[in-house]
Amino acid sequence: MATGIPALDTALVWGGAASALAAVGTAVWRGFRGAHRLGRRVNEFMDDWAGEEARPGVPGRPGVMERVSVIEERLQRVEHELYPNSGGSLRDAVDLVDERLARLLSDPDEGGPTSPPSDRPRGLPPSAS
Repeated sequence: MATGIPALDTALVWGGAASALAAVGTAVWRGFRGAHRLGRRVNEFMDDWAGEEARPGVPGRPGVMERVSVIEERLQRVEHELYPNSGGSLRDAVDLVDERLARLLSDPDEGGPTSPPSDRPRGLPPSAS
């Protein structure tokens, strides 16, 4: 589409070409910027995954696998407390308390404790009276 004025037609063509070139340049720049950001984030992820050695003024960071092994050790210690084993676990202590409480609260007609109640205050162990 021509305006009939050669100088104006030339300016419009060059303006359109400059606009198209600016649009392509902007798209390329945004693509490079996005790729750069993605590359930087991938690099940070890889540093976090592998860990970093200590350097002057900056403490080292363990990698993911080292952190997972620490968590695994903690879970093993917790699991040790949840199941009856050598008598030192939390589960063993709860079972022992449950057994003692059952003996204390059982009905004497069913073979429970037959000793008469003492005059010591309730809730105190026998050695505290």
